[in-house]
Amino acid sequence: MSKIENKIEASDENINDLLKDKKFFIDYFQREYRWQEKHMVALVEDLTTAFFKSYKSGDARSEVANYQSYYLGPVVFSVADGKNSIIDGQQRITSITLFLIYLNHLQSESDNQVSISNLVFSEKYGEKSFNMTDEDRQEVLKGLYDIGAYKLSEDEDDETVKNIVSRYNDIHDVFPEELTNGALPYFIDWFIGNVILVKITAYSDENAYTIFETMNDRGMNLTSTEMLKGYVLSRISNRIQRNEINELWKEHIKTLHEREDTADLDFFKAWFRAKFAISVRARKADSENEDYEQIGTRFHDWFKDNHDVKVGLTKAENFYEFFKQEFDFAVKSFNFIWEKMANYDSKYPSLYYINNWGIANSIQDAMLLAPLLSSDDKDVISQKLELVARFIETFTVRRAVNFKKFGSSSIQYTFFNIIKNIRNLELSDLKEELKREAETIEYTFAGVEKFRLHQQNRKFVKHLLSRITAYVDNKVGKSSNYETYYNPSGKKYEIEHLWSDHFDEHRDEFDQERDFDEVRNNIGALVLLPNGTNQSFNSDIYDDKLPHYLKENTYAQTLHPDFYLKNPNFKNSDLKAINFEPHTNLKLSNIEQRASVVEQLCEDIWSTDFFQTPND
Repeated sequence: MSKIENKIEASDENINDLLKDKKFFIDYFQREYRWQEKHMVALVEDLTTAFFKSYKSGDARSEVANYQSYYLGPVVFSVADGKNSIIDGQQRITSITLFLIYLNHLQSESDNQVSISNLVFSEKYGEKSFNMTDEDRQEVLKGLYDIGAYKLSEDEDDETVKNIVSRYNDIHDVFPEELTNGALPYFIDWFIGNVILVKITAYSDENAYTIFETMNDRGMNLTSTEMLKGYVLSRISNRIQRNEINELWKEHIKTLHEREDTADLDFFKAWFRAKFAISVRARKADSENEDYEQIGTRFHDWFKDNHDVKVGLTKAENFYEFFKQEFDFAVKSFNFIWEKMANYDSKYPSLYYINNWGIANSIQDAMLLAPLLSSDDKDVISQKLELVARFIETFTVRRAVNFKKFGSSSIQYTFFNIIKNIRNLELSDLKEELKREAETIEYTFAGVEKFRLHQQNRKFVKHLLSRITAYVDNKVGKSSNYETYYNPSGKKYEIEHLWSDHFDEHRDEFDQERDFDEVRNNIGALVLLPNGTNQSFNSDIYDDKLPHYLKENTYAQTLHPDFYLKNPNFKNSDLKAINFEPHTNLKLSNIEQRASVVEQLCEDIWSTDFFQTPND
């Protein structure tokens, strides 16, 4: 091996230095992009939180250079045979690229744009190409860069492409609204200048892979869970009791790891925040981390510093009794919650709903645990979980139909206060508190009138239509449920536009195609249909599709006049109070009327009456 091939270099580089006008090849063995929603959500929340610790309104842009930096980890490159290959770190670089594309769209209408396009693609001989070179990704990255969207093909697009689209949409969902105004250029300056990675460069593939293996295989650093366990056991002086808690601990951590490698960390953060945290960092520059943040970063240290005053553990026997009872109950509750979130159960439907459309797990898990008591019986636990989950879904749906976000950073203070307010409440008090909170949610369902499908909210629209469609079915006695439409084990349902995408057919009502598109995507102009049916109807006019709707779900059937003839199930149902009307033609006024029906259905489905006790 030559002298240059033996060389290994390491340097701190910000994102601008790392990516500007560079070209990277993704090695064949790690081409799949595997980040999940939780990874992208955590990245966006960590970055924006770090930025807000320094940013002050009124700062000069030049002040950003003095803001706190953020370390994003190492990346390993091999520079061999004239190619600059990513050996370790392509997941992060892909995610950074998606974030840059999103930020570039976000600033497109701003007068203070930051030049970041050359961090995404470079130009040579007049031709542009993406800095990440993988031909399988070029089409999806081009779609996201050009228009902020990419239409997936179930048959042709692989999991990497699907994950790229999903993670891009995750960024849209959780990016804080506070950064979409005057603070945006400051944030972009900070992101490309103050977010640091360690770039490790080897000049042979052999050395690069050795570095990769060393970074990923060696070292067994203790986790926060293991350090907490060591401290807890050290405080129990009785050997028999210590061994008992040790065995209980091992068994529970095993069950958590069977679900996910980091589930133990998620559990302790949720438990301590749910039951013992009393403070959260103020959202302003130079604020110190409080209970909420300390638990999120080093919960074992937080416990050591606070177990006496905030947890109430002062003696050895306190530790033994607490972990034998409360730890045992909390882990079982946590696992139970996740089981019901993953698998539809008619007794806990809202837990399943919020797994598909809820708030960040970092908040949601803590909120679900907060009111539970180890003295509660199973029925009370069931009711408490359904109440909290129902509130979460009500909150998220109301905000979503008003085009408002609810990422962790934007709702953390609101929900932290709710967590404290519902902590350890009895069932009747919990109902009263959640009803009060539900009635003070800022946004109402009046926003449904203008609500429409767009490139980043397809997941929510599918959720909303699935809830509505199942609700209407159930009211006329059908056994279908939300899972039938949203996450079926058999037939797959897709969003169907009642209008075909032919602007020329609607020039009598619209001068501009943009106005036509907005109405075509309005919630009143959408239904769910089985995948094959949806595809075959795709370009048909409404008049031709209407007879087929009579063969589909009840919500689609209500478009047809024959649905209302000799239909005792409908006439005897609560749906009579909803202003359903048949629509033999579908003009703008018909879609507006249909949107008003959706608003009424939303008011019924997410009524705050759910939180009342029978005697209220």
